[in-house]
Amino acid sequence: MFHHKRFVAALATEQIGRAFQYQPVVGSTMDVARTAAQDGAPHGYTVLADEQTAGRGRFARRWIAPAGANLTFTILVRPDRAVLERLSIVAALAVAGGVQRVTGVEPRFKWPNDVHVDERKLAGILVEAAYIGDTPAFALVGIGLNVNAETSTVAEISAIAVSLRDLLGVPVEREPLLAAVLASFEYWYERASEGQIVDDWAARLTTIGRQITVSFAGTIEHGVAESVTESGALCLRRTDGTVVVLPAGEVTTQLT
Repeated sequence: MFHHKRFVAALATEQIGRAFQYQPVVGSTMDVARTAAQDGAPHGYTVLADEQTAGRGRFARRWIAPAGANLTFTILVRPDRAVLERLSIVAALAVAGGVQRVTGVEPRFKWPNDVHVDERKLAGILVEAAYIGDTPAFALVGIGLNVNAETSTVAEISAIAVSLRDLLGVPVEREPLLAAVLASFEYWYERASEGQIVDDWAARLTTIGRQITVSFAGTIEHGVAESVTESGALCLRRTDGTVVVLPAGEVTTQLT
């Protein structure tokens, strides 16, 4: 069970997480947050669930999380277009910063938006946005962070995922960890328009300099990941020497 009072006592933000909803079981925190956004919920509204019966990741993949073990939550933000383009970067840095502050574990990133430790997935990020015309109305940042799940006991993820409990050998209190991630999110969100944020994100990318295979827009690209752009797109040098720029949206990446 999530202890709301313990979380509030640890929260040190001005906006992010101040409007907060906890539900033991929901279909998806993204869906709850979307309804709240449409009903006028403020910037920073956050919804957390101990269990999602229809949790999803990128490409509508099912998000697997044992009930009450991890942190599965969605943050509602109301960004301009420039900040919206970097929300995945903000979220990745937020998770890494919060995790490192509370546990000392130093995550790295797999482009475009997975948080890894030793190339096993510690957290996943999903960003969805709604527009009025060409103007962003709001965006939802969904985060699934493996905290206390013993991943070796879950066959579907045992080979590819890792939790903080796996790494540390002891359970981690979720309330101060969530508060730390939200504080880190607020810090990076306020700096999303600055160039330094991309440099700090890129410094943790394990993808750069490696041969990778990328599925994008129905095609498959092979090459060396050379660099990232200011919006987080990947510059991939193909084997024939040409360079293709791949946005961080609907892509699948495999290290080779």
